[in-house]
Amino acid sequence: MRITTKVIQNNTRMNINNNKVLQDKLSNQMGTQKKINRPSEDPIVAIRALRLRTNVSQVTQYYEKNIPDAQSWMQITEDALSSVTEVITDMKDQCQKGSSEKLTSSDRNTILDALKSLKEEVYATGNADYAGRSVFTGYRTDSTLKFTKAETKTYSITEQLESNAVDTIKRIDTAGVENITDANFDSTPASSIQEAAVKEYDVYRIRLAYKNLDDETATVAPTITSVDGSISATATIASKTDTPDPYIEITQPGNEDKCVLIKETGELLIGKNLYEKIMNLQDDETTTNINEGEFRITYEKSNWVVGDLKPEHYFACTDKTDADPANHIVYNAAYLTDINREKQAIEYDVGMNQAIRVNTTADEVFTHDIGRDVDDLINVLEEINVIENKITDIKGLVEKNSNDAAKTATLRDQLEAAQKALTYLNEKRQKLFEGNITNMQKHLDNVNYATTRCGTRMKKLELIENRLMSQKTSFEELQSENENVDLSDAAIELQGANMAYEAALMATGKILQTSLVNYL
Repeated sequence: MRITTKVIQNNTRMNINNNKVLQDKLSNQMGTQKKINRPSEDPIVAIRALRLRTNVSQVTQYYEKNIPDAQSWMQITEDALSSVTEVITDMKDQCQKGSSEKLTSSDRNTILDALKSLKEEVYATGNADYAGRSVFTGYRTDSTLKFTKAETKTYSITEQLESNAVDTIKRIDTAGVENITDANFDSTPASSIQEAAVKEYDVYRIRLAYKNLDDETATVAPTITSVDGSISATATIASKTDTPDPYIEITQPGNEDKCVLIKETGELLIGKNLYEKIMNLQDDETTTNINEGEFRITYEKSNWVVGDLKPEHYFACTDKTDADPANHIVYNAAYLTDINREKQAIEYDVGMNQAIRVNTTADEVFTHDIGRDVDDLINVLEEINVIENKITDIKGLVEKNSNDAAKTATLRDQLEAAQKALTYLNEKRQKLFEGNITNMQKHLDNVNYATTRCGTRMKKLELIENRLMSQKTSFEELQSENENVDLSDAAIELQGANMAYEAALMATGKILQTSLVNYL
């Protein structure tokens, strides 16, 4: 093949241009610190870069966004649980003090004031929120746990209970000594009060979640039914001040199958036969989605005060406030059909195909039983105060009427009756406070269990965070190795390309000066 000067020129120009292209490529790498600027430069690097960038983006989202958010949610929960633990521990301490055989009036009043304050405080943290979302209300994060203002909303509530919800309480028939005054002590019926009239009764009771229920004229009559169909009863609604006393009346012959709802206290009193039917309920182990040992009480409540727990967070219920049934709101209907219903667990994605639950639901911690137990303790202390004050009044009347033998005799009978009632009430108080030491420990155990579960999830999240931190570092290193240039190597290569380019220009300049004319 004949090599002409033109061929040499073209080849030289092409080689110099290639050198210049390499110089430009290395210069761009130095400026951008990237191996490629277009996918066409190296498709393999480009594809790997896209995949690694996706991995880094995902891990960064989990590590810098989701995990801190989950940690904050669980930290708020843990702080609230810590507060509840302190309150219930204080309640338990008050129960231990109140179980003492002898208490002075000052001691009782101190315990009474403490219990009232603690009852208000126990649910105070139930409305804890994180970034405007309530942490204990399941999926209903836009709803508070408690009513924050007085409202009139009609709810039909169905409580699902078992035989352990039935307890036996002492009812003291004081024979009316608390009604004795200076004006009526010597007239009927007060004048006939004697020690023998003061008696003690055992009453079977189911304590509902709420008190201060509606009057019978304003609500559907409450019902009690069992899942197996063996129990179906309708309760009458009574007041605790009714005559005859509904607590005592339910124990009388002929009332064995009856039940009475005390609207002020939310107590459902049941007769002996109904009690035995409930205690005989048993779950059928062959059925997995229903509990035949369960019985249900359905009732309505319309008037809510500040601090009442919202029923939609606990029970199957219907908001019937709107007059149009089509607009009624049904909550938790699945509770009535499946005992294996899932809790309203809120989960955060914290890793590749990995999620962790962050919330604790109200029914795990803020149960109605805590406040209702305190109500029982407060009530017995207030009953004792009433009788004790009445004894002081009667003693004053004895001194005032000391010159009248007949009146003095009547007052002494009344005083003996009041003292007997006080003895019964003190025995009731002692046993009630002793029993609530155990109850408060159960509540405390529930809170501790919830705290432990929350702490376990936080520990798991910490391990995931550490793993993601390592993954993030690894992916970023791989991304850097794939996309970024080594500046020192690029600088050396660029310097070599510059030298080669300059040498090529110099050599070409000398070679192309020689032509055929030089040889003629």
